Amino acid sequence: MSARHDAGLAAVARVRGVRETDSRIGLQTALGEQRSAQARVDELRARVDAADAFESGPAATFLALRQSLEVLGGILGTAEAERNQAATISEAALARWHQDKSRLGAIEMLLERRAAARREEAGRREARDLDDLAAQRWLRREAGR
Repeated sequence: MSARHDAGLAAVARVRGVRETDSRIGLQTALGEQRSAQARVDELRARVDAADAFESGPAATFLALRQSLEVLGGILGTAEAERNQAATISEAALARWHQDKSRLGAIEMLLERRAAARREEAGRREARDLDDLAAQRWLRREAGR
């Protein structure tokens, strides 16, 4: 009986459930990419920090070290930009998932309220029917006296 009354809402709930699942998977993917980007930044930063400072030696060694640190610094800058972009995408994915989860929750709550209202109405009908049966039984007893 409930399926007949709420077929449309049940269809909406199924669609919103799929959307919520899709956005949750998208969020998990975005968070994984953000973690990978952060790991890349951490690894590059550790390499920059671990580079030996030039203490003495030929100028060519100094220039080579400086050039390699500049290149590594450029790569680190690019990796940080990618990490920031991944964080922005993760934030958007989180907002989308919250929105989809909220919409699904609203439909599920509406379905539950409608089912509860039907149960209450069925309970009132049953109580009314029982009252009618009790009244008929009482009338029969009184008529039989």
